[in-house]
Amino acid sequence: MCAAPGAACGSGPSVGRFAPSPSGRMHAGNIYTALVCWLSQRSAGGSVVLRIEDLDERTRSGPWVDLLLDDLRWLGLTWDIGPLCQRDRLDRYAAALERLDRMGLVYPCFCTRAELHSVSAPHGPSDMPIYPGTCRFMSKADIARASAIRSPARRLKVPDAGDPAGRIDIRDRVYGSRTEVLARDCGDFVVQRSDGVIAYQLAVCVDDAEMGVTEVVRGRDLLGSVAPQRYLQNLLGFKRVSYAHVPLLVAPGGRRLSKRDRDLNMGELRARFASPERLLGWLAHLTGLAPDATPVSAERLAETFSWSLVRAHRRDIEVSAADLG
Repeated sequence: MCAAPGAACGSGPSVGRFAPSPSGRMHAGNIYTALVCWLSQRSAGGSVVLRIEDLDERTRSGPWVDLLLDDLRWLGLTWDIGPLCQRDRLDRYAAALERLDRMGLVYPCFCTRAELHSVSAPHGPSDMPIYPGTCRFMSKADIARASAIRSPARRLKVPDAGDPAGRIDIRDRVYGSRTEVLARDCGDFVVQRSDGVIAYQLAVCVDDAEMGVTEVVRGRDLLGSVAPQRYLQNLLGFKRVSYAHVPLLVAPGGRRLSKRDRDLNMGELRARFASPERLLGWLAHLTGLAPDATPVSAERLAETFSWSLVRAHRRDIEVSAADLG
């Protein structure tokens, strides 16, 4: 299923990665992201790393990884390295967390999600409440008392608003350039959950650096993750990667497609289209990668791929089962 932890990682001028979480069968939105990642690398002579983001125990059961691999192979979206599983890399995340802790930047946080949503704090680019710093200055005695009641998460301190280290300039291949101030737009963020699981922001930074990734392609709902990840790259001395966020495929009314709800999942899509070329032709036309829905292989799409096509269709795309024809 997963390659050995010491398996070779990407190298060369350009390395992309597709990093799904096996919490259900892939849906049309997941396929679109995987396709654009693959097309970007293949059109530029680059390589693709397949990473399975399975830190959460809930992603380690069921047939989802095997189905994911089979679906990608059926589509022709092959990979060069992997699959590499996060669950095999816990020591690497622990080492990075320890480095941050030695810098004096990590502290325990006892706030619950409900408490964070109840405060009248503004929301940042990720639409999550900006952490108000409630636990940042707790005394050792207060930490000891709180720890007897609840296991804490661990947060990373970000620089004060006036500190240049906290000013992050972002250039996205699809959504353009902007500047975020971590203290204003993000706040201190979680690097380890209260259940001990390493948080997304830290894990993916470690993975991307150690797997040689140079380009991250993912859904535009993760645009708000760029600034904290840039900050982590700077702190840990990692090379910066380039980012390209793509529009989401959404259900009527704007609801995001869900694996849990089996929205346009690969089981339904494979049954409806019967061949990868017909499915890819439909998806390429829907998302503006092709002028019509003529059946086409991934290799043929790579011959005409351009990021300008993605930029020209960067609004979220509404789709339903009725659109399958």
